[in-house]
Amino acid sequence: MPLIGRLYTKNQSRFPSNVEYGDIVKGLPVSPDSCAGVYCSHILEHLSLGDFRAALRNTKEILRPNGIFRLVLPDLEHSIIKYNKNTSAEAASEFMRETYLGHESRARGLKSIITTWLGNSQHLWMWDYKSIAAELKDAGFIEIRRAFFGDSSDPFFNAVEDKGRWDNCLGVECRKPG
Repeated sequence: MPLIGRLYTKNQSRFPSNVEYGDIVKGLPVSPDSCAGVYCSHILEHLSLGDFRAALRNTKEILRPNGIFRLVLPDLEHSIIKYNKNTSAEAASEFMRETYLGHESRARGLKSIITTWLGNSQHLWMWDYKSIAAELKDAGFIEIRRAFFGDSSDPFFNAVEDKGRWDNCLGVECRKPG
C-alpha cells in the first residue's frame, strides 16, 4: 500500500539518524540484557495502559543489569496546574488541545481514517510523576528519580536528547536492578 509506505517514510524522517526505533510493545529485535541504556521520548503517552505496561516489561528485559531507562513525556500535573490557573472560558478547550486528549473533528475519508488509525498521534494515557514512578516500581525498576534535560550520568543520552522535547515535560530516569 503506497499510504503505508508514505507513513513509514514520514515517521522515519522524524528521528535523528543515530536513533534506533521500533515497537517496544511487541518487543524490539534486541537480545535480553544487552542494552546499557534505553531512551524514550514522547512515546509512552501514546500507549494504552496495558501497552504501556508491556513496554515497561520489554524495556526491562533488554536492559542489562544496572542499565538506565530514561524517558520524557508530557507532564499531566503541569497541564492540570496550568488549567486550574486559567480563568478563561477557553480553559477546558486549551487543556484538551495541549494534552492531545480531545478531537476537534473526526477523521473523514479513507486516507484520514487510515492515517489516524496507523498514525497513533493521540494521547491515550497521561502521567504525573507519582503515577509513573509507581508503575516503574511495580515493573521492577529501581533508583527512580525525576530527570531533567542533560542531567544523566551517562553521556550517551546527551547525543539523543532535544531540549525542546523537555520543556514543561516530565523526565524520569531509573535503573534495572543489578
